[in-house]
Amino acid sequence: MTRKSKAQVAGRIQLYDGDMPMGLPITVVGREWWALQQLIEAGGKGCTPIDNPAPRWAHYVWLMRGNGIDVETIHETHGGPFPGSHARYVLRTRLSIVEEVGSLAA
Repeated sequence: MTRKSKAQVAGRIQLYDGDMPMGLPITVVGREWWALQQLIEAGGKGCTPIDNPAPRWAHYVWLMRGNGIDVETIHETHGGPFPGSHARYVLRTRLSIVEEVGSLAA
């Protein structure tokens, strides 16, 4: 039995080292693409799973890093009835969006 594939949103990005493009554009799909868009919109303040809810932020960041995208993890402590820490993710790679695709056949 084969699984029915789902259409996914996607985008193509170009990474830069200074003003010079690094290699060919990269295609980013699904939730990784969503998370990258969130990081781009957030700019230097970054994103937390609290402000930008998603089930697996750490995994999306891991995927981005595998594609050569530099994402800084800042550990922030918090108090309250359930004290602890959470991560803030900040995009550090200079990039441009080459193309946004509404859906791709997976």
